[in-house]
Amino acid sequence: MPKDTLRITEIFYSLQGEGKTVGLPTTFIRLTGCPLRCGYCDTEYAFYGGETRSIDEIVQQVKELGAHYINVTGGEPLAQKRVHELMKTLCDAGYHVSLETSGALDVSGVDPRVIKVLDVKTPASGEMAKNRHENYDCLTKQDQVKYAICDRDDFQWSKQHLQEYALSDKCEVLFSPVQGELKASDLANWVLTDKLPVRFQIQLHKYLWGDEPGK
Repeated sequence: MPKDTLRITEIFYSLQGEGKTVGLPTTFIRLTGCPLRCGYCDTEYAFYGGETRSIDEIVQQVKELGAHYINVTGGEPLAQKRVHELMKTLCDAGYHVSLETSGALDVSGVDPRVIKVLDVKTPASGEMAKNRHENYDCLTKQDQVKYAICDRDDFQWSKQHLQEYALSDKCEVLFSPVQGELKASDLANWVLTDKLPVRFQIQLHKYLWGDEPGK
């Protein structure tokens, strides 16, 4: 690809479905490609294809959509090295930028103004071995770690992992049930019973629109 381009699956305007800015109008930039194959992945359509876009073209579309909040996601956005330049450009333009990453790739080079959201891979994902534990040293109070939980075994593992790496001391931690795998009320009760220092969340966008792309 030309030097200043990225491969983009979609750019769209919607409500943020997770995390600190849940419910806020947000522009999502979904990059193409991912080296992981999680069993519960809901964005397999972003593994291949996409359209080559220049950073200037991407920023222009972001401007036209009009949201102050920008979410860079995938696939796995860090699989494309030029994403760092894109995020820096968006921050320089005054946008509030967050990055959703699997945590399997190095986040140390992410612009410090970008909010990092690391999606820790649980046993049921099938990709637990790819968790890059060195990334936890790069977390700050503005960042978030998310556990997508499929069952009771996932919950127990996530609780132990959270404690082992003292993640709740580093940043905000999110526990989320995988839709169709675990009842949200079950996870909520487990969090309360064990008095975990985490934020329970459901994926608002899935409640509103299911797995419809571009929502």
